[in-house]
Amino acid sequence: MQTVLAKIVADKAIWVEARKQQQPLASFQNEIQPSTRHFYDALQGARTAFILECKKASPSKGVIRDDFDPARIASTYKHYASAISVLTDEKYFQGSFDFLPVVSQSAPQPILCKDFIIDPYQIYLARYYQADACLLMLSVLDDEQYRQLSAVAHSLKMGVLTEVSNDVERERAMALGAKVVGINNRDLRDLSIDLNRTRQLAPRLGHGVTVVSESGINTYGQVRELSHFANGFLIGSALMAHDDLNAAVRRVLLGENKVCGLTRAQDAKAAYDAGAIYGGLIFVPSSPRAVSVEQAREVISAAPLQYVGVFQNADIADVCQKAAVLSLSAVQLHGSEDQAYINALREALPRDVQIWKALSVGDTLPARDYHHVDKYIFDNGQGGSGQRFDWSLLQGQPLDNVLLAGGLAADNCVQAAQVGCAGLDFNSGVESQPGIKDARLLASVFQTLRAY
Repeated sequence: MQTVLAKIVADKAIWVEARKQQQPLASFQNEIQPSTRHFYDALQGARTAFILECKKASPSKGVIRDDFDPARIASTYKHYASAISVLTDEKYFQGSFDFLPVVSQSAPQPILCKDFIIDPYQIYLARYYQADACLLMLSVLDDEQYRQLSAVAHSLKMGVLTEVSNDVERERAMALGAKVVGINNRDLRDLSIDLNRTRQLAPRLGHGVTVVSESGINTYGQVRELSHFANGFLIGSALMAHDDLNAAVRRVLLGENKVCGLTRAQDAKAAYDAGAIYGGLIFVPSSPRAVSVEQAREVISAAPLQYVGVFQNADIADVCQKAAVLSLSAVQLHGSEDQAYINALREALPRDVQIWKALSVGDTLPARDYHHVDKYIFDNGQGGSGQRFDWSLLQGQPLDNVLLAGGLAADNCVQAAQVGCAGLDFNSGVESQPGIKDARLLASVFQTLRAY
């Protein structure tokens, strides 16, 4: 141990002694009840598990979430998480043991106390504050300390997440009989990230061990790929940095997906309930899915999607007016709009409204060289054809600002997701007829995207 980690652990020993004076074990030990939320069971199941984390700050990033409200965070996480992790370290993560009961009362999942645990006192304290599991890091504990601490946790019916960061610690975890092993992709000595650590260590942990990949997981693509190696993921910073936490969780668990051509309120609700982030409203008169402002208002009122208005060679004043009255998150350009048009539109639109540009993909990939374009839609032809283009054209391309469209449905969405775009843009493949979405098809598509 050296550098960052050694300093944190030395400070933790001082903190523990001070807390023992302030809140002696004898003052609360008799009030401790065993946990009734089972951490080990929560991570089992056919689908990949997610431990979602409440984290205000970190040594590598400083403050990540200014408006840190554990109850609100937990009330979002409870819809997605297998377990919820709470940082309790005060000095380096601005955490607190007081956050544990707040989160426990806001969500039914097992709560993991994430701290640098070096003393049995911390585990008793964690359980007293309603934690159902604790983190034990082999980078800071020797085998004897680990045995003692895990025995205390298990005596309180708490689970243990045993963290390893190299092959020596992996061997120790196996010899110590750890049930759930977290592979930390962050080097705690210099804070660098290497996702290869999960790829290298997970296959060598043996059967019967639940493997959790921790740190540096930011995208759906990473989750899908690493799910071949890990049974679950612990994700914090990638979520905490976003104001819209619901969308941030969906982005990582499902991708940045859009359902376009919404014409009815119930379809917007079905799209949101299924897991979409964006809803598309088409303002192109020739489209069978075109809507008026009044219809759009009705659709928007039904679900808190981020709404994208779709336009084709429209008058800039008209685009801006609709963006304003409907509070659109983005406008998507589906015609022959050139850079001059985009510049003028950017000047006229509010700053927080994004500009997306749809590009038709034929035999070759079009250039993505527009200024002031936040996202691109790659589609077959002018859109609405229900046909896909040759996805092999996308191999090796950076696609983090691209949504893939054209003929997407339940039977090809996984293959589409593996192409590596930020998300998918669904339309005719989730309809019973043009403009009428089918709630069962929507549910099916998103369940398929989450089946990893």
